[in-house]
Amino acid sequence: MRSWWRSHSVRVRLTLWYVFAMILVLGVYAAAVFAFVSEGVSETLNQRIRGDFQWAAAMVDQTPEGRITWFDDDPSVDQERPWLQVWSPTGELLFRNVEAEQHPIPQSRELGSSTDDRIVTVATSSVPIRVLSRRGRIGAKQVIIQVARSEGAMQQQLQELVLILVFGLPAAVAVAGLGGFVLASRALAPVEHITERARSISAERLSERLPVDNPDDEMGRLATVFNETLGRLEASFDRMRRFTADVSHELRTPLTAIRSVGEVGLRGQRDEGAYRAIIGSMLEEVDRLASLVDRLLTISRAETGQAPLASEEVDLTALAEDVVGHLGVLAEEKRQVLAVSASGSPRVRGDRLVLRQALINLVDNAIKFSPAGGRVDIVVGETGDAVTVDVTDSGPGIPDDARSLVFERFYRTDAARGETSGTGLGLSIAKGAVEANGGSLAIEHSSSQGTTFRIRLPHRHAEPIRHRVAS
Repeated sequence: MRSWWRSHSVRVRLTLWYVFAMILVLGVYAAAVFAFVSEGVSETLNQRIRGDFQWAAAMVDQTPEGRITWFDDDPSVDQERPWLQVWSPTGELLFRNVEAEQHPIPQSRELGSSTDDRIVTVATSSVPIRVLSRRGRIGAKQVIIQVARSEGAMQQQLQELVLILVFGLPAAVAVAGLGGFVLASRALAPVEHITERARSISAERLSERLPVDNPDDEMGRLATVFNETLGRLEASFDRMRRFTADVSHELRTPLTAIRSVGEVGLRGQRDEGAYRAIIGSMLEEVDRLASLVDRLLTISRAETGQAPLASEEVDLTALAEDVVGHLGVLAEEKRQVLAVSASGSPRVRGDRLVLRQALINLVDNAIKFSPAGGRVDIVVGETGDAVTVDVTDSGPGIPDDARSLVFERFYRTDAARGETSGTGLGLSIAKGAVEANGGSLAIEHSSSQGTTFRIRLPHRHAEPIRHRVAS
């Protein structure tokens, strides 16, 4: 059953659901109508019988001889006269009209002895009859008057109503099903358009977007979400192509250098010192290539979360001083001042080695871009519910159009390409390391007098970290 249901289109399934709902609703409605009408015609018949009693009591009289007579006993006068009988309190039949003679009611004597003012239904061989027995008075004589009417007319009305419902409801359901199919087709028409357009979008045509007829309805919001997804895919493909091109370029450079140096070494005979110099040059390029590969693996592990991060208490002031001690030699070579300042002793929970690698990358980047005789400041503090580490250099600053790109892999400004060495992976690794520890890394300020990168980390009561970035 489920496979049959799934084999049909959404349009057909919606129509079937609509038809089923209409059958259920109309069925309940028809049952309610029948019950209401049945109750109504039954009560109407009861009221008519009570009216017959009042009429019959007024028309029955006693003759001087003591007999019971009825002034309206001519069949030609009223063809719809009720069934009428008059009994004495002792059970003697005093009078019956033509209808009562032609259609005697079984157990009418027993019914006459029970005058509780109830209308009783008596089953007959053809149609049930309703009987009302009441005490009355004719002159000075106590009598029991019985009136009755057949349920034939009531049953005929109900049968006609059933026929109308039986033949009308299928027609109504058919019309509703056709209307439901049309409505489903119109409602799903935007999906058809979206499907056709989506089928034509490939990796080479990610710049195209799905049509959005009405951005405020469900289909419009769905198409908008798909368009946003396509935009992210387009950006991801662009980054992937740029990443592939950058990796190819960065790998080609040391490989070309190794090949060139090797080819030079094979030309002619050289002494041991020359060969050692050639091999040393080749090893330098190998180290550069290995460093690049290690950095790429670091980013990959950061994104996939292959190793769990340690959750330990980290003193950021002590960590900053450790990083300054590690990179102090680089700053001394450029006669730069490398200083650490802190307010209190802020602590966080995280992986110390991963945070150390992130801070090393930031400080190394600041030393590279600060001029000789410049200054690099590391400021540890607290703001609200977070601990901050600011790394400020005295370099030329980052252009406005490059600030959103500096954390991309291999991205380097034109000035950086011409004046510094590197692969353009340091900031990307630092951002991934900080975010792995539940924090964030962003450019806080940048001008011609320098740039400030800010690390924000939650206090040490924050949740444990999810994965580890290899350093």
